Amino acid sequence: MPRQIFHLLVTLSDIAPPVWRRVQVPGGYTLDRLHRVIQHAMGWRDCHLHSFEINGAQYGEPDPAGELLLRDELDTRLDAVATKGARFRYTYDFGDWWEHDVVVEDVTAPEPDVRYPLCADGDQACPPEDVGGAFGYTEFQAAIADPAHPRHAEMADLVSATFDRFGFDPARVTTLLRRLT
Repeated sequence: MPRQIFHLLVTLSDIAPPVWRRVQVPGGYTLDRLHRVIQHAMGWRDCHLHSFEINGAQYGEPDPAGELLLRDELDTRLDAVATKGARFRYTYDFGDWWEHDVVVEDVTAPEPDVRYPLCADGDQACPPEDVGGAFGYTEFQAAIADPAHPRHAEMADLVSATFDRFGFDPARVTTLLRRLT
């Protein structure tokens, strides 16, 4: 059983209305595991590079070519770099540049009979992959809402016909997160 549970608020930057998640994860998780939690919680598919910026240091998958100076996320535990009240940034997809603000809202003892990680709450569906970042997502929303929009067909191909930006189910996310353990 974990000794500490970190209550994180993850918010996608520059998106209106806000896309956010409240997740609870063991403090002993490495940043690599936290990356996977954020991927599942937000609805990303883990198809692109990512990094964390915490207290001025960059963490991620080490670059074999040495072009990106990243500390190894596999060697770094969340409870070693963050405490209650900490704020840091998680960036996903260096092309579309999806920035996420992460706030450690609380650090508590685990609740008896609760399995972690879990998604406690959230709002709005995550933007689809490869829509062009925050600016592209604004255009995407306009295009799929209007069949006469010049890019409607192209943008509709990025998602299923049932894409619902208001669709978010924390219980489904928790089910996905449980597969990580």
